[in-house]
Amino acid sequence: MDKTLAKSVLVTGGFGFIGSHLVEMLLEKQDVGVHVVDNMVTSPIHLPAYLGQLGQSDRVSYDLCTVKEFFSRKNLPVFNEVYHLASVVGPVGVLKHGGRILQSTVDDSYAVADYCLRVKAKLCDVSTSEVYGGGRDGYCSEKDSMIIPPKVSVRLEYAVAKLGCEVALMNMSRVTELDTRIVRPFNVAGPRQSTEGGFVLPRFIKQALAGELITVYGDGRMIRAFTHVRDVADGIMRTMCCGRRGEAYNMGNPANKITILELAKQVAEITGSRSEISFVDPKTLWGPLFEEANDKYPDADRAINELGWRPQYDLQSTILETLEYIRAGRVN
Repeated sequence: MDKTLAKSVLVTGGFGFIGSHLVEMLLEKQDVGVHVVDNMVTSPIHLPAYLGQLGQSDRVSYDLCTVKEFFSRKNLPVFNEVYHLASVVGPVGVLKHGGRILQSTVDDSYAVADYCLRVKAKLCDVSTSEVYGGGRDGYCSEKDSMIIPPKVSVRLEYAVAKLGCEVALMNMSRVTELDTRIVRPFNVAGPRQSTEGGFVLPRFIKQALAGELITVYGDGRMIRAFTHVRDVADGIMRTMCCGRRGEAYNMGNPANKITILELAKQVAEITGSRSEISFVDPKTLWGPLFEEANDKYPDADRAINELGWRPQYDLQSTILETLEYIRAGRVN
């Protein structure tokens, strides 16, 4: 990487769904060099095609390994900023990691935090809206209490792991010189999102295009607020730049609030599909460990007022861009 660049940035999970869009947006700044750490286990991209698309070989470098492996090395380069996105992901994707999610999430977070503290790098930790446990009938504000439901599940382990790391990082920022801030994304969607983690929008689109039944879990009344991946990536960058040390920011578009059933209907209409909607029990598809998320939609006032964040993509454009990507059969 060119050592004359003004800023050197590390992105863990940088070849993931959100991470790959974040890397692209970081590279739009001409004075930034980006190093990616990703083990590619959940990456939706074809790496050679993606790197060719970036066309920034002098400003991009990478290591294909785990976060733990990377930070165990000696003589690591010094980065000015670290974006920590590496994590297991998805309502289905987390299931096979049950019992180990807490350990890996905590280990990775401490490895990142200790490095940032040592070299005095700014840290932006990407957490999850799952920490709210549903909030107030789905409405989630940074001012609300976190809710931990009584039923133990793999999904709960993921949420508790992320919440625990948030608390630890916030406390470290209070008692040490660690300069950290946290992002809680809400229902991210858009181009490159894979169906493999159990994400609903690409699944609905693929079913509609194939003329298959569009499978809605339960009665479809679950409430979400889908947020375009580039809006989230922009919000993550703004949080790094302008976010307050030791604070968390919801990153979600409340204007895109919708039920899953209405989303299925919109997908069918936009694709022109004749697919019918079928109501199914997700446990028959994914097994007894699967749990549906509680209703959730964000209060985004803190990000809007403090960071100047303005979501640019409404729900229709998010669906259309995801549709275009899937229809084109892209691999990057």
